[in-house]
Amino acid sequence: MVNPWLAMETGADPVEHTRTVRRAHAAFLSDGTVAPPVRRVVADSWRRSADARAAADGAAPIELDEAALGTYRDGHPLARAMPVFRELLGSFAQDGAHLLAVCDPQGRLLWVEGHRGVRRSAERMNFVAGARWDERHAGTNAPGTALAADHAVQIFAAEHYNRQVQRWTCAAAPLHDPRTGRLLGAVDITGGDHLASPHSLALVQATARAAEAHLAADTPELGVCLSALGRDEALLVVDGQRLRLGRRHSEIMVLLARHPDGLTGDQLSVLLYGEREMRPVTLRAELSRLRHLVGTLLHSRPYRLSRPVETDLSAVGEALDAGEVRSALGAYRGPLLPLSEAPGVQRLRGALEDRLRRTLLAARDPALLREWSRTPWGEDDLEIWETLVNTLPEHSPARSAPMATADRLRAAYGLTTGSSPRAVPAPAAARVATFTQPPPP
Repeated sequence: MVNPWLAMETGADPVEHTRTVRRAHAAFLSDGTVAPPVRRVVADSWRRSADARAAADGAAPIELDEAALGTYRDGHPLARAMPVFRELLGSFAQDGAHLLAVCDPQGRLLWVEGHRGVRRSAERMNFVAGARWDERHAGTNAPGTALAADHAVQIFAAEHYNRQVQRWTCAAAPLHDPRTGRLLGAVDITGGDHLASPHSLALVQATARAAEAHLAADTPELGVCLSALGRDEALLVVDGQRLRLGRRHSEIMVLLARHPDGLTGDQLSVLLYGEREMRPVTLRAELSRLRHLVGTLLHSRPYRLSRPVETDLSAVGEALDAGEVRSALGAYRGPLLPLSEAPGVQRLRGALEDRLRRTLLAARDPALLREWSRTPWGEDDLEIWETLVNTLPEHSPARSAPMATADRLRAAYGLTTGSSPRAVPAPAAARVATFTQPPPP
């Protein structure tokens, strides 16, 4: 079976493959159709890039200046893994005329190292530390697509969505926190067409696993962690072992984690099903299947979790309690179980999003407001855009783009100048289906 994450089969002609994919790319930009030989992972990425209105030409945006970059990456968990990256990929990049790059979960490049001449060439498309290379801002590329798919991937030449990047080939692998299982970022090697081989993909995968092992060695106590923000299927990590839950089990685990003293069957049924008539055996069957997966973590009478569970939902709330708005925004990976219709989950989802938005609006920090507006759940948030406009100096050129977006949204919502944007429904509910669900671990 052909590995779908590899760019080309062994023995394929890279020149002919480039021509074929370039024609397919032009057709996609023209009429939105895509067909073989374009790989499914690339076709899906092209569609996400187009939906996000990523530029098909131009350089990636730079979001972190030198001062902000230094402070941010010094405190980033992947800083502890840089010796591993440099040992396993540094000389490979330097000797082979490649680049070693490491990014955060938002696709911001934190380190770009390697061959000096290649670095100078990459600077022309802003492949530099501080630039944002997620799919929404740079289109299909190995680090951005590895983050979106949560899987190691190779992107060859014309498979890149942005034409300026199509002379490059790259391979990247995501990295996860060994304690929580949450995405920390990705490691990437970028260079010429000769990187389109199974060896480069295997190398970045092995490097990512070595880095995670290095981080795990510094994590003496693992515990139980649950990640459910921006995911329809929660990720449960128990002492380093990862388990992707189904949707109903995800809802149950989120609700029990929020009620450490436990819930009766009737209480849990109301939070899951609302006022619908449900036979008690339905809930008991779900809990029996969940117990089969998590073992002694789930207790009954009342239903409760036997160990403390750290959740990403609580991490955002704790950061807000501490007044750490930037940390809260960084921990917020999207609405809680966005497709869930369970009443208890809907209340938790709405309360957290509303609290975070209100905190951002009150803080009136242009950088934080921009960060929220660049997300799938915040890009149509009129109140955020108008607040951003009002925080910028009156004659600043930086006001023009947010003003244009605010005007477009007002027209779309049928609002006149001066009417309150608070009348607009929260945008996240209308966009939940856009979230990329990573494959099972």
